Amino acid sequence: MRKADLVAAISEKTGVPKVDVLVTLETFFKEVKGSLADGENVYIRGFGSFVIKKRAKKIGRHIKKNIAIEIPEHYIPAFKPAKVFVEQVKDNVDALPGDEGE
Repeated sequence: MRKADLVAAISEKTGVPKVDVLVTLETFFKEVKGSLADGENVYIRGFGSFVIKKRAKKIGRHIKKNIAIEIPEHYIPAFKPAKVFVEQVKDNVDALPGDEGE
């Protein structure tokens, strides 16, 4: 599902015009990104948490030059789904037909 599909689905289910849904969704994304950029986690009960994860310093390789380089410690955004969300996905995805061989 793409953003346009999500906007259309929300608009259809709520009766809110697509333009308003798009503005709301974009504002939500902007607020989450802004909060994470400021070092503040975002917790949404029953859905999950948008958190900042610290990556430790490590040694990597520059493949073309075949030299070791130091990658400094840094922070990355991550999403941790709520237990309820994980269970719902597990229950529904396990019931999908055609996934036996994968």
